[in-house]
Amino acid sequence: MSKAIELAKHLETLNCKNMYLNDFYWTWDKTDDEIDAVFTVADALRDLRERNKCTRIFDSGLGISIFRDNSTRTRFSFASACNLLGLEEQVLDEKVSQIAHGETVRETANMVSFMAEVIGIRDDMFIGEGHKYQKTFIDACVEGNKNGILEQRPTLVNLQCDVDHPTQCMADMLHVIHQFGGVEKLKGKKVAMTWAYSPSYGKPLSVPQGVIGLFTRFGMDVTLAYPEGYEVMEDVVKIAEANCKKYGSKFKITNDMKEAFKDADIVYPKSWAPYAAMEERTKLYQKGDKEGIAALEKKLLAQNAEHKDWTCSEEMMKLTKDGKALYLHCLPADISGLSCPEGEVDNSVFDRYLVPLYKQASFKPYIIAAMIFLSKVKDPVGTLKALDASDETRKKF
Repeated sequence: MSKAIELAKHLETLNCKNMYLNDFYWTWDKTDDEIDAVFTVADALRDLRERNKCTRIFDSGLGISIFRDNSTRTRFSFASACNLLGLEEQVLDEKVSQIAHGETVRETANMVSFMAEVIGIRDDMFIGEGHKYQKTFIDACVEGNKNGILEQRPTLVNLQCDVDHPTQCMADMLHVIHQFGGVEKLKGKKVAMTWAYSPSYGKPLSVPQGVIGLFTRFGMDVTLAYPEGYEVMEDVVKIAEANCKKYGSKFKITNDMKEAFKDADIVYPKSWAPYAAMEERTKLYQKGDKEGIAALEKKLLAQNAEHKDWTCSEEMMKLTKDGKALYLHCLPADISGLSCPEGEVDNSVFDRYLVPLYKQASFKPYIIAAMIFLSKVKDPVGTLKALDASDETRKKF
């Protein structure tokens, strides 16, 4: 029996029917079975591809990507996921579209979605705006489908917003599951999700928020560490706390990086901007206050510089369990002595973890593909079994 068939049999035990024709905004609005289903389908698709099996479930159709912030891994992961399933990716570049001439979001949504099966959107820079843009966009598509403008109802995949980065955090978690040998091995493991110094300003909060919102569902003890003033959204903190009550995990916040790293099994040192500052920046951009934005940037860079000791050094790693904690990062990292004089992580630490870091990133195309698959396929179990049984191969020679 192939691995894909074993995974299909497990998928049969899960209730994921509500994912069909639905969207993926963030992890905490999905049930445990639905999260499990994404991991299961991702692993199955990976197994099929490794065995040179064709995984196309579409003969035609578009995957529209809209990146309102820079991206490398997520951009190419979305393109890879679309291609894996038989879709052609089309990038919407707002600079060369009619959006520059005042085209509304609702108009754009319908005009680009005539044959779109999935819309992937990254909009992460402005508090209160990213998720709102994604919701407005897909709501317009749903309305367009109901009104007969669009033949199909496109699926929305959140490629990062101001609240969560579900494709990243689920790829992180699947990597952790594989590294530790299964979900059942994760209970009681200590995770240090910590702020780290960066010489740049304005990094989104969605990664640390996504991590505390997801990892606390797996019975792990999550410590969120940051200097005073670098708080994240209180609503997401409450989600993490509620998860602890439900799953028997632990969650705490500290202003001491060493405390977070001590005896940690997993460390995730990553810079982010203070929530209050991100709120202020959003208001300044809405007003078009360029001088105010420049002053805020200068202030935040100075604030960051007060905490250069918040870095993942060799000394800090020695505090972790047996000095061998699994190091995670969404990439790109600010690497001291390589990409910058001082940053999030020492070059020697980063270099030692290159292979697991790249493996961590390699799960993202399959996570995205699984999200699309579960939304567009009415019978995911039967479809996986059919793909496994098919003689059609990916390579024809």
